Amino acid sequence: MTDLIRDLILRWRDDPAGTYQSWFLWDERLKNFRSIRRGLQQVVAEVTEGTFGVAYRGSSLETVVHSIAEQRQIFKGADHAFLWKPKLRIPDIYENPANQKAFGQLLDTCLCCNTEEHVVSAIHAIDARKIKGLGPAVANLLYFLHPTIMPPFNTAIVKGYNALTGSKVKLGRREEYLAMRQGILKLNATYRSLLSNDLGAIGGLLFDLGSGRYTAPPLEDDETARKLWEADLHQVREQSAKETRILAAEREMDHTHTEIQGWLRDLGLSLGYDVWIAANDRSRPWQDGKLGDGCLSVLPGFTTETQGAESVRLIDVLWLDQESHKIVAAFEVEHSTTIYSGIVRMLDLALGSEAQALEGLFLVAPDKREADVREQLRRPAFRRIADLKVRYLPYGALEKDREAIRRFGHGLKPIKEISHLLEVVQ
Repeated sequence: MTDLIRDLILRWRDDPAGTYQSWFLWDERLKNFRSIRRGLQQVVAEVTEGTFGVAYRGSSLETVVHSIAEQRQIFKGADHAFLWKPKLRIPDIYENPANQKAFGQLLDTCLCCNTEEHVVSAIHAIDARKIKGLGPAVANLLYFLHPTIMPPFNTAIVKGYNALTGSKVKLGRREEYLAMRQGILKLNATYRSLLSNDLGAIGGLLFDLGSGRYTAPPLEDDETARKLWEADLHQVREQSAKETRILAAEREMDHTHTEIQGWLRDLGLSLGYDVWIAANDRSRPWQDGKLGDGCLSVLPGFTTETQGAESVRLIDVLWLDQESHKIVAAFEVEHSTTIYSGIVRMLDLALGSEAQALEGLFLVAPDKREADVREQLRRPAFRRIADLKVRYLPYGALEKDREAIRRFGHGLKPIKEISHLLEVVQ
């Protein structure tokens, strides 16, 4: 059985359409940790101040949960557990002030603590209140606070765990989730060399098992069952090869996130700016070198003590004045994901002490995404966005005019001319 699970993991890790490569190794997943933590801090602050309100729609919690659910590779439908069901009066954290405070306390404790003991103790404390409708789906919030302690949770993950281990974990019961968590930790310890300390990896494996992409190895030592399972694994390999060809064809027809960053890098350098590339993107291959070639290796003015520095270093592209070393323009490339993380990073920059010279904040996205961007910006969490004068820069305009701007442009004026203000009506 151990060898079969190892074979399964190795095959799953090589699957371009499986959750390991499409989600766990996805750079945007790593960027989301910071923004989701910040969003949960906002939820706690509003609960503490009594300003959270009595509705899920339009709340700071909706914004955070939506940013998780947008990671559709594994969290599609994650918002369902938090949606208000009026006929059932659940989950009972909106209309019941005491339950709302208990929920806020759970998040606050987990935001502040670093140990497994404290996290599990906080879960037991809220479980003792028996809050209607507030089940183990909360683990999806806690995963983004403590990815080495709390595995993600959904129906497919439970099904995958049961199939792989022969367990009978039931949905909706937090004590069963905690028991499953112990089993997941043991599995992860056994195969850690193939997985990760981050429990998102094994969570993704269980998700792909539970969603039917892969079949779990037979629990019994049955030669016939083993051969049937190996045949299923081979079939998935063939299907994955087809999906890989389709994905490659789609990429050839579309601009990649890295390509847009490369355009902005080259354009910034041509206009006489120093350029900063997101810290986790600098080593990406681009043209005949790396994306960070010719760019700053240290971001001036942002030390480890600077508030929001970690977030600002993850902004896709920054242009800096060569003499003052101040940031002049910031660009977030929103290729196909939620804009939540990018907006949070821009807020960290624009509201910080290093923003005095800032002349432009740009969301760079496919032409067809503008309506989606405007819809996202209507969220209460972004109510200050109008003050920041964020501009929308479509891929099409950048592709069409970047060469002319590079040759004849000066300063930010030509970039502003091909973009436009995102004036959002609330």
